[in-house]
Amino acid sequence: MQKKNATVHLLILDPDQNDAESLVSLLRNSGKATRAHRITSEEDLEETLKAGNWDLLLARDLEQEFSADDALAMIRRMDKDIPFILLTEEQSRERTVAVLKAGAQDTVPFEHTDLLVLTVNRELAALEDRRRRRVLESHLREAEQRCQLLLESSKDAIAYINDGMHIYANQSYMEFLGYDDIDDLICIPVLDTLTSESQGKYKEFMKSFVEKGEDGMTMNCTARRSDDHEFNVTMSVSAATYDGEACTQIVLQPEHSDAELEEKLRQISSQDLMTGLFNRQYLMDALAENISKAGKNNQTGALAYIALDNFMSMKGQVGIAGADLLLSDLANLLKQQVDEEVILARLSDDAFCLMCQPSDEKAMAEHAERVRKAVEDHLFDINGRTVQFTVSIGVAAITENSPKAEELMARAHTASSDVRKQEGHEQGNGVLVYNPTDYESLDEGNSVEAIIKALEDNRFKLLFQPIINLRGEGEEHYEAFVRMLDKDEEEVSPYDFLPPMGPADTAIKIDRWVILQTIKQLASHRSRGHDTRLFLNITAETLQDQTFTAWLSVALKAARLPGDSLVFQIREGDANNYMKQAKEFSKAVHELHCKVSIGQFGCALNPFNTLKHIETDYVKIDGSFTEEIQKNDTAKEQVKEMVKTLQNSGKLTIIPLVENAGVLATLWQAGVNYIQGYYLQAPVPEMNYDFGDH
Repeated sequence: MQKKNATVHLLILDPDQNDAESLVSLLRNSGKATRAHRITSEEDLEETLKAGNWDLLLARDLEQEFSADDALAMIRRMDKDIPFILLTEEQSRERTVAVLKAGAQDTVPFEHTDLLVLTVNRELAALEDRRRRRVLESHLREAEQRCQLLLESSKDAIAYINDGMHIYANQSYMEFLGYDDIDDLICIPVLDTLTSESQGKYKEFMKSFVEKGEDGMTMNCTARRSDDHEFNVTMSVSAATYDGEACTQIVLQPEHSDAELEEKLRQISSQDLMTGLFNRQYLMDALAENISKAGKNNQTGALAYIALDNFMSMKGQVGIAGADLLLSDLANLLKQQVDEEVILARLSDDAFCLMCQPSDEKAMAEHAERVRKAVEDHLFDINGRTVQFTVSIGVAAITENSPKAEELMARAHTASSDVRKQEGHEQGNGVLVYNPTDYESLDEGNSVEAIIKALEDNRFKLLFQPIINLRGEGEEHYEAFVRMLDKDEEEVSPYDFLPPMGPADTAIKIDRWVILQTIKQLASHRSRGHDTRLFLNITAETLQDQTFTAWLSVALKAARLPGDSLVFQIREGDANNYMKQAKEFSKAVHELHCKVSIGQFGCALNPFNTLKHIETDYVKIDGSFTEEIQKNDTAKEQVKEMVKTLQNSGKLTIIPLVENAGVLATLWQAGVNYIQGYYLQAPVPEMNYDFGDH
């Protein structure tokens, strides 16, 4: 939420000075410190936007030289994240729809001051959330860099391997095996660093690790250094992620036969290094086990999500090192408050978790209240400075009816976030139990049931948008989109209504429905002499679905459709999050002669890394670049460079969101292969674009 005492920087577009002042008074009277600037002209707004950070623009929908629509267009053009609310003289549905389409957040009749205050509060809260997310993303990048530094400086010999090959090794590991340069080691399979007697043992061990999936498994073997010296080592393995790719971490240590070392290694893999508490992975595994126990034995348990209130601003005050000290102190305080049978884990920078089974949410809520009080009363000493803070705790029950571990964690997280919505707890510092009936209304509009029902009632439809070859070669390409008719007969995307981390099988059902229907339509379309290819978007859930390619093979044969008429498009984010699955998926669909495209390309920190691992034919650059190249030359150069690099590696490039002719010259010069967007045609129910006429 917008902090109580944070000053709202307000822009007002109103020809009447007195009315503008009444708006400022209204916000001040509602408890907001407000600093306002009244816009007098186009130049004034442009200079004002460049000069400072603004939180809100209120614009009167009156006849004036520089209109509300002009102001909104400028905010969009300058790509500013400033909520825009239009104050209308009378209510008009058409006007509201037009303004919202142009990018405004809402329209409110000027006279309805109570409604205006509520709308302003909502938009300021949403703005604060977006800003916080941007800060968190930059902190995540910092954290990843710090992890890399920790790996580099670790005295333990650590390497990451994929398919038996080294993909990373720290200095200690290279010294251990007598290599000077990481490039020398990356070409060498792990097998080649072991004696021939140990190689068979290693293969069996890795097979067993893959089957059991137990982190921290160890084996004793004999390593062979680059100078052919041999020595006995203990190798321990764990599942890991490196550079966005799932892989295996191996740690080598001089051999100790004592059980103590094995126990220590096991602890390390389940421990948060900073606090000594259990880590997220351990907790999620234990939670999944407890949910399964609850299902088998009807034995209930409970989970508490402990979120630190205002952690980011506190981190800003005490610095990263101070924040680390504070988290260690808090971990010790929590240990003192927690009973022996309770699992205590650290989930992230600003969240901890308690779990207990057998237990119930009432007992856990009482426990959580003791923890909350202890934290509130404690004075933390950080480098001679006293810091006090509070926590918001959400509690969720573990029962035989519980969803999967991720979703149950999301319930406890939701409850902890909603503490701030309670009266008297705007800054957090409370305990709230998640009540499913408060959140999970089976309203047609937002539930998984509604999607399944719409599928059964045939309320899904397909739309097609052409993708045009900019070089004029007469190929026919379309991208398929799915729309669901909701209860008001409005077209919506069913994917938007899937809850985060929701049931994977629902996303897979939608994907398969889309693929079956498009295959039918495409077969009929091609039978009329069209050599058409279709781009189909695939969700992360389908990427992970082991049965998909076998199903697809049958579907293609049944429709007598050649594989190369389909292009499966994977979002860059999904490709990075599920690199191994995306790699296997790409390989499997290529075997059916289908093509692969990476969509929303260019948003990752290192986008070209994705292409190193995943075999892809097309790359669709993210739409945000299309907007940016119309605004500044730096973006133009960036896109030209990106296209050049992609084409040098044999990829065909697509630029979406082409809304006007003005951008075409730039795209032509950049060497882009294909374009797509409303300038050519909006998505429509028929594949009826005239490809010979552009």
